[in-house]
Amino acid sequence: MASNIIVMGVSGSGKSTVGAALAARRGWRFVDGDDLHPPANVAKMAAGEPLTDADRAPWLARIAEALQDCGDIPLVIACSALKRRYRDRLRQADSGVRFVFLYGSATLLAQRLSGRAGHFMPTSLLQSQLDALEAPGPDEADVLPLAISLSLAEQLAVIEHSLQQR
Repeated sequence: MASNIIVMGVSGSGKSTVGAALAARRGWRFVDGDDLHPPANVAKMAAGEPLTDADRAPWLARIAEALQDCGDIPLVIACSALKRRYRDRLRQADSGVRFVFLYGSATLLAQRLSGRAGHFMPTSLLQSQLDALEAPGPDEADVLPLAISLSLAEQLAVIEHSLQQR
C-alpha cells in the first residue's frame, strides 16, 4: 500500500495547494491540517499570537488520528510539522508516513502571505514560524525537500519521481 504523505512547511509555503493537487493527481484523500485546529488555536493565530507547543499538542493528536484512521485510501495532509518532535509524533502514528518539506526565502513567503485573502494566519506570524522551524536534517530519510520557487507542475513532477523511486 502507498504511504501517507504530509506536505509540511511554514505558512505561505503552499502546503494546501501542493497537497490538494497531489491528492487529486493520485486519487487520494486530502486533509488540510488547518481544518483540524481547535477553535482556540484559530482565534489565537487570528489575533496575531503564535502558538505554543501546548497549543499544538491537540492539533497534532488530531492529525495523528487522521493518519491512523485513513483506511485503504492514502492521505495527503497539509501540516506545518515545524519541529522534529512534531514529525516524530506523526511517525509514531504512521511509521510509513513520508514528508514533503516546502522551503523558500522569507521574502517569497511574506509575498505569498500578503497576497492571500480569507485565511486566519496573518503575515505578522511568519517570523514566529520561521523561528520555530527545525528544518529536517539528513537523518530524516523520509523527507523530500522541495523549493517553493518551483512551479506547481515542477513540484508535482519532483514528488511523483520521488514516489516512483521508493
